[in-house]
Amino acid sequence: MMTEKTLGLYLHIPFCQSKCPYCDFHSDTDTSMASRYTEALLLHMEDYARAAAAHDVDTVFFGGGTPTVLPVNRLIAILEGIEDVFHLRNDAEITVEANPATVTLSELKRLRRAGVNRLSMGLQSANDDELAALGRIHTFDDFVDSFCAARKAGFHNISVDLMYGIPGQTLDSFRRTLQEVVALEPEHISVYGLKIEEGTPFADRKDSLNLPDEDTESEMYFEAIRLLADAGYAQYEISNFAKPGKQCLHNLRYWNCEEYLGFGPGAHSYFGGRRFAFRRSTEDYVRAMEYPGSVSDLLSEDYEVHPSERLGEYVMLRMRLTEGVDTDAFSSLFGVSFEKLFAKYLNLYASHGFMEKSGRRWHFTPKGMYVSNYILSAMLDFDSDILSGIADGSDR
Repeated sequence: MMTEKTLGLYLHIPFCQSKCPYCDFHSDTDTSMASRYTEALLLHMEDYARAAAAHDVDTVFFGGGTPTVLPVNRLIAILEGIEDVFHLRNDAEITVEANPATVTLSELKRLRRAGVNRLSMGLQSANDDELAALGRIHTFDDFVDSFCAARKAGFHNISVDLMYGIPGQTLDSFRRTLQEVVALEPEHISVYGLKIEEGTPFADRKDSLNLPDEDTESEMYFEAIRLLADAGYAQYEISNFAKPGKQCLHNLRYWNCEEYLGFGPGAHSYFGGRRFAFRRSTEDYVRAMEYPGSVSDLLSEDYEVHPSERLGEYVMLRMRLTEGVDTDAFSSLFGVSFEKLFAKYLNLYASHGFMEKSGRRWHFTPKGMYVSNYILSAMLDFDSDILSGIADGSDR
């Protein structure tokens, strides 16, 4: 029986075979706790059985880390746990992230039979020198072999992650990566710019990295938009491109401000009008699940979403999408005109080619998408008191 409420689930698998020097996600190369961690996830999900009883789960995402570092029987056990605890729709999108060096044909077949119907494969580059610079544990040939194995296993919805701004990367080498991946015809392609995050090995030696300059990085981004559009991949979000009907439904939940529950250290949730997250410690997480009563100590944040925050989040997340903000939907949700509230910025950025209006929708142009963080920061920080008053209903 289908309900009116839907819910997404995120399962964080905090283990990797090798830690990439640019990555700041919570993960560890020590997998000795894998068995206990699997049980901890199952116990944690049971805690939400009653709260989520009125929801249908229509998206599940195993992220990491590297989920495929776990033995496949453990991933299947987690999926079976989801089916036991939640109302999982028969047509739910179930995604597993995979490193090309950590999957085999037999394992992929088992995942497919268990109900996983979408793979997100981390390639990053088709150039082996660039993969080595990133500390990846696979070659391009390894990726091609894994991709073909996934097709043989019955996966008809595969996403490929690519990166630009890699040390030693050129516009030509990035174009080659795009062309090589397009030739394989995945259903979805994500293209992310390399960010040097504090606390990572790359940050410690940033000055010695042979990084492309800012102009070259921007050329790479616009080249991706052009080349992928020509190949039939429509951009639907800042970094995401898909064949028709193959957008990532789970990630769309985030950008549409829909509910989701995250399980695991570092996982975030938006559920019941609250946002909360768990501390980035696998050991503490496992212990808290093994000894009831200490789960609340795991929270790194937990707060009710204030109406003004909800308005700001809605604008920030919706503007990540190429369809942008529908002015009628905005007025219906918040009781105020989007164009009235942000008139100064809409007119300014439209006049400079960063935004445009199509029918009822205000959205970024590709030029605006590239600098969207700066624009949205200006729009949403211009006067927090005004935003709070409008969202609270004190100013219409």
